[in-house]
Amino acid sequence: MAREIGHALVTGADGFIGSHLVDLLLREGIKVRALCQYNSFNDWGWLDGRDDEHLEIVCGDVRDAAFCRHMTSGVDTIFHLAALIAIPYSYVAPESYVDTNVTGTLNMCQAAKDHGVGRLVVTSTSEVYGTAQYVPIDELHPRQPQSPYSATKIGADAIAKSFFNAFGLPVVIARPFNTYGPRQSARAIIPTIISQIANGAREIKVGDLSPTRDFNFVEDTCRGFIALARAEGIEGEEINIATGTEVSMKETLELIAEIMGSDVKYVVDPARLRPAKSEVFRLCGDNRKIKSLTGWEPAVTLREGLTRTVEWFCDDANLKRYKANIYNR
Repeated sequence: MAREIGHALVTGADGFIGSHLVDLLLREGIKVRALCQYNSFNDWGWLDGRDDEHLEIVCGDVRDAAFCRHMTSGVDTIFHLAALIAIPYSYVAPESYVDTNVTGTLNMCQAAKDHGVGRLVVTSTSEVYGTAQYVPIDELHPRQPQSPYSATKIGADAIAKSFFNAFGLPVVIARPFNTYGPRQSARAIIPTIISQIANGAREIKVGDLSPTRDFNFVEDTCRGFIALARAEGIEGEEINIATGTEVSMKETLELIAEIMGSDVKYVVDPARLRPAKSEVFRLCGDNRKIKSLTGWEPAVTLREGLTRTVEWFCDDANLKRYKANIYNR
């Protein structure tokens, strides 16, 4: 029998994946407390304009332990997504990543422990694996900190796992591979390509197009989170959310251009290249564990997901929120 999610807290709810997760939880009739990062503009990111009787929006910062304890009171399930995630920015601001990703996760674990939360789903990333030593990448694959970002996520995972081992905190570590879809930051390859083509560029700027990625449509990723929140007896587990397939960046660009009916050319922008030892050249996840534990499997093909993403970005109201001519680190 599946466990009840109850009253859910989503951190990082104002971001790409977090906002989609909030939407999905609300569609299922689940009461949601959504954390948006505090700012003086009262900006709720991708949750701006939401009006739902089951949604409570709070503003704060996971770097503050007292706030985390305050925020987690009265919730049954926590989805912890709040993080700094842009890899290029981690090269120049690594301390910020330690503060948010490691200390922020510590604060959420301590708060969940103090309040007796029934399930804490901590968001990891496939970047913790680095370039694949073998494929498909299962959960036993060695960790390789090839960027400050990935190092902090390895640290955050270790903090969460330690709270399970030391205190019995009911933690599940969800490890999504490369999520894409509407609302994604333009720092990522798919929005970079789409937004430049949609703005009429005849030649688009990209980074290295040789690496492969395991692209998962955002709705499938969010269904994975919910499946992990409901599954019984999986506390302490680290679980991939992956399609089990890989595609190169170049093939992805070509598919997007085909969908958009464009004969656009591309040029490699040196500013978008990672340091040689930091580039993750191959990612392809093993999803057998999540299938066996929850029955989850991806439902949206890459072509369908890219088509839906293109349609969203090509809406003028959405496209104008992106600065396609500026490289977003």
